[in-house]
Amino acid sequence: MNKKQLKMIGHGSIVLIFGLLAGFGLIMDLIGGFEIYPTNVLQFDIPGDSAAWARAHAGGIMNGMLVILVALVMFAMKLPEKPSYQLYWMLIGTGYANTLFYWGGLAAGAHRALTFGNNQLGETSIAGILGLLPAFIFAFVLLVAIWILMKQAFNMAKKNQ
Repeated sequence: MNKKQLKMIGHGSIVLIFGLLAGFGLIMDLIGGFEIYPTNVLQFDIPGDSAAWARAHAGGIMNGMLVILVALVMFAMKLPEKPSYQLYWMLIGTGYANTLFYWGGLAAGAHRALTFGNNQLGETSIAGILGLLPAFIFAFVLLVAIWILMKQAFNMAKKNQ
């Protein structure tokens, strides 16, 4: 594996860690605190609701795995330098942008960081805007990245006929 692919695995792992940490938030929200030992729960409220924590948990894991998976696919395909570089920054950026989206959505409350202004779910906030902006940009970047990957795969398949 080359340096870019190894870095993608490292960054994907960081995104994955944020997803795994959100799992602790989910548990603490569901039980209303932190279990010190069986039947003894230190009671406290944690910001966000269980649905938001579940989204941050599952989304973080999926985004981290996406970055790692593309790194492994790049290695298997032996991609040329230009598409490798493009996929490198596009996927790492997507992983972190979506992490900000999930955690910003958690902090935004009912609004969920789904729009830049108020929506039917709630009023906007700085957390909502900071969560949505990078994810909005990288949603389009990721489409281009997947297009690049698809194009490379079909071109390589055509050459191998």
